[in-house]
Amino acid sequence: MDAPHDRLLALLLESRQRQCFPSEIATAAPEFVKQVLGLLFPHFAERLECTAPAIRRDVMGVEANLVRLLALLRPLYPGTEESVPQRFMAELPDIYDWLRQDADAIFEADPAARNVDEVILTYPGFYAIAIFRVAHALHQLGFPLLPRLLTEFAHQRTGVDIHPGATIGRRFVIDHGTGVVIGETTVIGERVKIYQGVTLGALVVQKSLANSKRHPTLEDDVVVYANATILGGDTVVGRGSIIAGNAWLTQSVPPQSVVSRRTEVRQRGSDSDLGELEFHI
Repeated sequence: MDAPHDRLLALLLESRQRQCFPSEIATAAPEFVKQVLGLLFPHFAERLECTAPAIRRDVMGVEANLVRLLALLRPLYPGTEESVPQRFMAELPDIYDWLRQDADAIFEADPAARNVDEVILTYPGFYAIAIFRVAHALHQLGFPLLPRLLTEFAHQRTGVDIHPGATIGRRFVIDHGTGVVIGETTVIGERVKIYQGVTLGALVVQKSLANSKRHPTLEDDVVVYANATILGGDTVVGRGSIIAGNAWLTQSVPPQSVVSRRTEVRQRGSDSDLGELEFHI
């Protein structure tokens, strides 16, 4: 074998010996999502058996898969508690309850939705929220890596990027969904609605701020329209506020505010007439 191949083989051998990563983890997220959502919602089940023994079998299958994944990851994350799979299973009834409320809220918010089953089966916003709720529960319990794999799978499928560390209240609505970004330390209250292209991000991106609150807080009943950007850990959008499409917000606003981009209609002239883009509260 020629020298370039020898160098490559030596490099790969050293890398794999340094950290032999379990290959099953790469496909774990889609498999686990299918299991959990199929357990909670018959809409996603490959086969539907409406008997107590069949349901018990499916429940045990989800828990067994989680135990297996934890065993694969434990050599890389030795501090993870063995009880995490059982504690996650104990949280599934609450996750289901919250997701039913999310589905109801999306149905009530969208005139195009004919029924809640349509929302559950076809709406990418609901699918992304469902995966987030599962991933967030695992994240809170300290399960390593899998929560990020889950939300990145949702990102690939729906265009919605929600970090599993975000805190999101009940009856959450994402309409359309494509391009939505919700950062790790975002806090979202109850009955919040956001539309496509919304970014809830960090004002400053520095590794030294990893343990700081970097992303905004949206209080209850806030509506954020398409392509708005809200940045900063100190930015709080007060309860009941409306953030208009394309707004750029880096400061807090009081409850019941309307943040909009000022629009003018005037005779078209040279580019110099356009002036500076303005936002007002």
